[in-house]
Amino acid sequence: MQDIGHVALTAATERSRARRVGFAALGAACALVPALAMWGFTVDDALIPVCYAHHLAHGLGYRFDAQGPSTDGVTPLPWSFVLAPLAGGSSVATLLRAKVLGIVAWTLAGAALGARVGAAAEGRARVGLAGGALVVMGLAFAIGAWAASGLETGVATALATLAVTRSRRPLQVAALAGLAASLRPELVVWAVTVAAGTALAAGPTVAGAPARGRRAALVGAAVAFAPFAVCALVRLAIFGRPAPLAVLAKPSDLTHGGLYVGAALLVVLTPLLVCAPLALWRARGLALAIVVAFAAHAATVAAAGGDWMPYARLLVPVAPSLVLAFVEISKVTKPAWSAARLAAALVLGVLLAWRAAPAGRGVYQDRADLIARARPALEGAHVVAALDIGWVSAATEARIVDLAGLTDPSIALLPGGHTSKRVDVSMLLDRGVDTVLVYSEMRAVEARLLRSDLFRSRFEESTHLPLGPRGAFYVVYRLRAARDP
Repeated sequence: MQDIGHVALTAATERSRARRVGFAALGAACALVPALAMWGFTVDDALIPVCYAHHLAHGLGYRFDAQGPSTDGVTPLPWSFVLAPLAGGSSVATLLRAKVLGIVAWTLAGAALGARVGAAAEGRARVGLAGGALVVMGLAFAIGAWAASGLETGVATALATLAVTRSRRPLQVAALAGLAASLRPELVVWAVTVAAGTALAAGPTVAGAPARGRRAALVGAAVAFAPFAVCALVRLAIFGRPAPLAVLAKPSDLTHGGLYVGAALLVVLTPLLVCAPLALWRARGLALAIVVAFAAHAATVAAAGGDWMPYARLLVPVAPSLVLAFVEISKVTKPAWSAARLAAALVLGVLLAWRAAPAGRGVYQDRADLIARARPALEGAHVVAALDIGWVSAATEARIVDLAGLTDPSIALLPGGHTSKRVDVSMLLDRGVDTVLVYSEMRAVEARLLRSDLFRSRFEESTHLPLGPRGAFYVVYRLRAARDP
């Protein structure tokens, strides 16, 4: 009988191991495939930390302009230091390496999430639900797009996802969540909440008693908060303010933030999986900790005013964690109800991927082509003013006047949003600007400059730089005096 029992236990262990391996492969595939499908996605801002990284790598210090002052122009303070070892060759090549880094990190995290989900799934029906939830994550093309963007979002998503997979070890959860918040400052509320929540959910197994559980939660919260606090203190000591310069350069409001979060909840898909408040309350434990932390993050993003970048960037890092919460919730609810939510998410995911994903797939190549065209057009420029400074920094060695104020504290403090700063022509002339770049779909600050009689008297149109296949372009204006002494 003992031999029979031993054989049965061994067989069950082998099945469990095989399930974890299979789910790890599925999780990796659901992370990697959409990231590769969205390989061509990026945003102009991805080239800003690349510029800082190049200057760090060449011994010029933490600065946007090689000869300019050191400014706090990168919201994720550690990111340019992460990129510095990769910053050989051109900026476009460095961006390419950053894209690979994001995809690799997210794929490994996807595998870890898959293994954890496979271990948590119980029974044939719930194993199927767990696999379907990972497929929903894969259909959330926004997660793959930001993993491939070249920004820090892919690595932040990987760290946040790894954090919840270590829920049996609360200090590891706290450390990983805190590192994620060092890359995306708005994640700090999520990091503290998920660290404290998972410590409480671990219960007597880890803490030994309720009082010790509360102490463990406080320790976890402190550990999760520490990386964010270090970044804030470094900023305060060096730049004189604890918040990133982008907070000043990109003011927003609660209305915009609420609309942003409402749309983002649909784009990232996984919140639909956990729309079961009664089942969530019955499940409690880890599921409740993850969902409460997600809700706290969504409220934080709304209060911060959301974001101007596409594809729900600010909710992407914590969206995959809801897959694990869904699996935990499915243990205490009827499979039919879980399947209904899963089906709704799958249908929405297919529709969104079909309609919204294609527009982002050519951005990287369009930017690379624009940079190549701009180099001869900007030759001889000494000071260039532009609103989109990422690609400009890759196309010229000239000094750059940032019309959005992302890398320039004096402009960041001006009234207006990041596309409507009250920059006037006299400011450009005082800074020695000899070249101005204006996008074909003019933003407020560009339109204001072009309406100025002083601008028309001092600058003239030089050339057009096409951008992408949809007819967009940049107009290069050069200082008349520089061309006609």
